[in-house]
Order: sequence, then structure tokens, then C-alpha cells
Amino acid sequence: MKKISLMLASCALIILAGCSKTDTYTPSNTISGEEIFNLNCTKCHKPEIGAVIRLSSGKTSKEAILKQIQSGSMSMPAFPNIKGEPGERLAKYILENSKPK
Repeated sequence: MKKISLMLASCALIILAGCSKTDTYTPSNTISGEEIFNLNCTKCHKPEIGAVIRLSSGKTSKEAILKQIQSGSMSMPAFPNIKGEPGERLAKYILENSKPK
């Protein structure tokens, strides 16, 4: 039983570590927000019917979403290179295709 618990805890740490670093991905200037989301965000965020993500009440503007994307959080990697027009397109895509928590 101890071995199973230790294995599960180790797997959880590996998964969390994989989603909590800085990602150096840099999108091309012509890529769509949907393409950026599918290439990067779906690694951790699993879209559901009718929504690509559920947004907290403080993340209901393109500016707030873009800030979260660029700075990350405890469980989300930072994507500091997603900025400018590609960042705006990604934030707009998320905002238009999400539901509130």
C-alpha cells in the first residue's frame, strides 16, 4: 500500500512539475488564437463542450488573460513570448470561447 501511495504521489509531482515552468514557445505573427491554444494550452487545459476553458471572475478581459498567459501561476507555465498581435488573438479566442467558473 505504501508503494502505491508513493508511486501516485511521485506521478502527481511529475505532472505538476511539467505544467509549472516557463515555456519559451514563440508564435509566428500570422498564427490564429485557436492555433496557439491548440498547440500549447491543451497540454494542460482540456476543452469541454461549449468552452475551451473556465475563467475565474478576475479573468474576464483580454488584458487579464494575457497577463496570466505571460506570467503563469503555480500550476500554469508562463509564456512570456506570447505577446503582441498573437497574444491579443489568443486572449480574444479564450475570452470568446470560455465560460465563467
